[in-house]
Amino acid sequence: MAYEALARRYRPKKFDEMIGQEHVLRALTNALDHDRLHHAYLFTGTRGVGKTTVARIFAKSLNCENGISSSPCGECSACKQVDEGRFLDLIEVDAASRTGVDDTRELLDNMAYAPGSGRYKVYLIDEVHMFSKSSFNALLKTLEEPPPHVKFLLATTDPQKLPITVLSRCLQFNLKQLPDQLLRPYLGKLLDKESVEYEEGAVAHIARAADGSVRDALSLLDQAIAYGQGKVSAAEVEAMLGRFSPSRLYDLLDALARDRGDEIFEHVDALAEYVPDYGYVLGELLGLLHQLALLQTIDKLRPGEVHDEQRLRAFAAAIAPEDVQLWYQIGLLGRRDLPFAPDQRQALEMTLIRMLAFKPAMANAPEQIAQAGAAAPQVAQSAPPARKPAVAKPRADTASVTKPARPAPPAKVVAAPSPEKVVPRAATASKPVGQSSKASDSVPESRSEPEPQLPPAQLSWETEQWGGIVAELPVSGMPLQLARNCVLVSASGDQVLLRLDPEYETLAAPRWKERLREKLSVYAAGEVQLKVEVPKELTVATPALAAKQAEQARLQSAHAAITEDPVVKEICDKFGGTVNTGSIKPIDDETKDKED
Repeated sequence: MAYEALARRYRPKKFDEMIGQEHVLRALTNALDHDRLHHAYLFTGTRGVGKTTVARIFAKSLNCENGISSSPCGECSACKQVDEGRFLDLIEVDAASRTGVDDTRELLDNMAYAPGSGRYKVYLIDEVHMFSKSSFNALLKTLEEPPPHVKFLLATTDPQKLPITVLSRCLQFNLKQLPDQLLRPYLGKLLDKESVEYEEGAVAHIARAADGSVRDALSLLDQAIAYGQGKVSAAEVEAMLGRFSPSRLYDLLDALARDRGDEIFEHVDALAEYVPDYGYVLGELLGLLHQLALLQTIDKLRPGEVHDEQRLRAFAAAIAPEDVQLWYQIGLLGRRDLPFAPDQRQALEMTLIRMLAFKPAMANAPEQIAQAGAAAPQVAQSAPPARKPAVAKPRADTASVTKPARPAPPAKVVAAPSPEKVVPRAATASKPVGQSSKASDSVPESRSEPEPQLPPAQLSWETEQWGGIVAELPVSGMPLQLARNCVLVSASGDQVLLRLDPEYETLAAPRWKERLREKLSVYAAGEVQLKVEVPKELTVATPALAAKQAEQARLQSAHAAITEDPVVKEICDKFGGTVNTGSIKPIDDETKDKED
C-alpha cells in the first residue's frame, strides 16, 4: 500500500479530534445541535490551520444519515463518502482555477436541482478571494437567498480581498494560528502512535518552525522522520532546519554580558556551521531578552517557552535591566534592517558590536543631575565663582556615613572633581549668555587638567558591615549587582577581598570590577585595590540574598496579619468570602507611621 502523508492520514474527521479553535468549534456545534443553521459560512485564517477540515466536518454533520448533529457517526455511507472525497452533494470548488464568470454561472444553474442522496447540497469554495469581480457579482443574489437545500462554505486566507457585500452575507469565523504549547503535545502523541523515537527538543524545534500551522508541522515531521531514518532527534532536526540548541544562544548572551567580543565572534562562527537564517538568530536572541525582561519585571517566564529557567534567572540577576532594554532595541532595529545589509552575517555581527559599544548612560544620572543643579545657581550669579563648583557638597554627604568607620577625606580630595568630571561640565554649560570673554576664560577646562590621584586607603571594615556599605555606595547597574551578590572576606589597608556567589559568575567582568573599585575608592576617600574570588560554593548570605529573605519574611508576616485578622475571618465566614493572597503587599514602616 502506498505511503500516505501524515497531514492526510491524521486529518480530523470529527470536531473533537481538532486541536485549538475552540471559539469556532463551540459556535458550530451549538448551531448544529440546536438547529440554528445559517445558509453561508466564511472560514478565514492562514494556511494549515483547519479551514477546509472544519468545512468538511460541517458538511458531514449536515448530511449524516443519523440526523444533523455536531457528532456525525462516521459509519454511515454519507459520512464515509465525505471522508473519502466522493460524496456527490459536497461540491468542492477551487476558486483559484475557476475564476471566470462562466464557471460561476454553471455552479448557479446546478444549485436549482435537489440533492442526489444527502440532506443538503453543500458548496465548499476554497480560496474564494481568487474569484473575479464578475464572478462575485453573479454569486451575490444566490448567496443572499439560496434554495433551502443549499449551504455555502467559503474558505480564504485573504478575507481583505472579498467584497464587503459578500462578507455581509456570511457568518465569518477566523481560525487562529496554533501556539507552540498546543502543537508540541499533539506532535508527541502522533509520534507515539507511529512508534517513532523522538526528543522533546526536536519536537519543540518543529512546532516553532511550523509558525502555528498544523499542516506545516506534520509536513516537517514527515521530513524529520525521513531525515533521521525513523528517529527524530534534536541534533538532526537542527541540522535539517538550520536551527541550533538554546545552549548556543546562552553562550552568546553570556559572552555579551561579560563584554567579551572575541568569544562573541567565536560563537557566531559556530552558528554559521548550521547555515542559519540570521533573522531567526536575531529573533531567538530577542525572545531570550524578552524572557529576561519578564523575569526582571514580574519574576515570571512566558508559559510554553522551552528554556533553562535556572540559567535565565542567573542572567536576569547578572544583567542590568537597562542593558536588557537597550540590547532588545538594538536587536530589533538590526533585524528590521537585515534585508538592506549586503550580507546577513555581517548585519548580525554589526548588531552584536553595537550591543557591546553602546551602554545606557544611567549609572550616575541621579548624581550628575544633583551636582548640575547645585552648580548652576552659583555660576549664574557671577562669572569668577565658576572656578569653585560645588563639588564638595555631594562628596561630603558621601563621606558623612557613620555605619562603617573610615578615615576622613583629605582636603585636596574634597575640592577635586568627581571621576566622571560631571560638575565642571555643568558649570560651563550654566554660564550666562552675556558673560564677557575674560570671565569665560576664567572657567577651567577640566579635560585639560590631570585628575588628582587619591592616596592609598586605610581600611578596617568588618565583614558584617558589607551590607551597609553596599547600601551607601554611589553606584548602580552592573557594579551594584556585583557588590550586592558578594560577601566581604577582608578589608585591611587598601586591600579589599570579595567573594562572589558562583551563580552570578558573569558579573565578574573586568570592567564591572573596575567600576566597583572606583566607587569603593570614592567611598573610602582613598585608593582601593579590589580582588573578587568566585568559589565553588558560598555559604554566607550576600546582601542580595539577605534582602530577598527579608522581603519574603515581610510578605509572610503580612499574609499572616491579614488571614488571622478577626475582622477578616468574620467577613469571610459571614459572606462566604476568601482572601486573595496574591493581592497582599507588605506596608513600609514609613507609610505605616504616616497612616497611624
